[in-house]
Amino acid sequence: MIYIENKKKKIENIKKKYPCAEIIDLTSTSDSVFVRFSPFYPTGDIPIPFSAPETGDSVEGIWQGLKVFQNKGTDFSKFKIQNMKGIKRSIRVNGPIIGHQKGMFSNDILDYLPARESIFITSYYWVLDNKLQDLLTVLINKSKEKDLVFLDYNVNEDVLSLKKPLSHAALVKKYIETTSNLYSAPVQGSLDF
Repeated sequence: MIYIENKKKKIENIKKKYPCAEIIDLTSTSDSVFVRFSPFYPTGDIPIPFSAPETGDSVEGIWQGLKVFQNKGTDFSKFKIQNMKGIKRSIRVNGPIIGHQKGMFSNDILDYLPARESIFITSYYWVLDNKLQDLLTVLINKSKEKDLVFLDYNVNEDVLSLKKPLSHAALVKKYIETTSNLYSAPVQGSLDF
C-alpha cells in the first residue's frame, strides 16, 4: 500500500504508525532524488496548457503564473523560476483569487476545479509521463516489495475537494496504482492459487 502523510508530522510518529514502510519525502525540501516529484522542481520544458508552443520550468510556476487575483493579473515570470523560491503568490498581497487564466493567450478565467484539472493535474501528469519515468520505476518496484509512505505538505487526495490544496503525492500514488499492477489475483485453476 501507499500512504500519504504530512511532512510536518514527527518522523518518529510516522515510523510507529507504519513500522514496515519506507518513508519517501516528495517535497521541495527533500534531500533525496525524489525532490524531483515536487511541483516546484524545475524539470523544464513543461507545455503550458492552452498555450502551445510555450513552456514553463515547473508545474507550480505554471499554476501560480496563470493565477488571477482581484488586484493583480497573471505573472508569466513565474514560468521560468528555477531555484524553487518566490513562486507562490498570496492573497494577502494580491487580494482574493478570481481564478486561473485559460492559458497565456486567452482572457477566459477558469474556476478552481476546472483549473486544477486542466492546468495543475494536466501539467503534473505530463511531468510524470515525460520527465520522471526513471524514478517512477524505482517507486513502483519499491511498492511491490513493501508499503510506502509519501511525505507531502498537503494530504488531500480528493481531486474534487476544494477545501484544501491537492496533494501532489496523492497524484503520484494514483499514477502508480493505475499504471502498475501492484496486486494480481490468482487465476482459478492455476498453480498460483
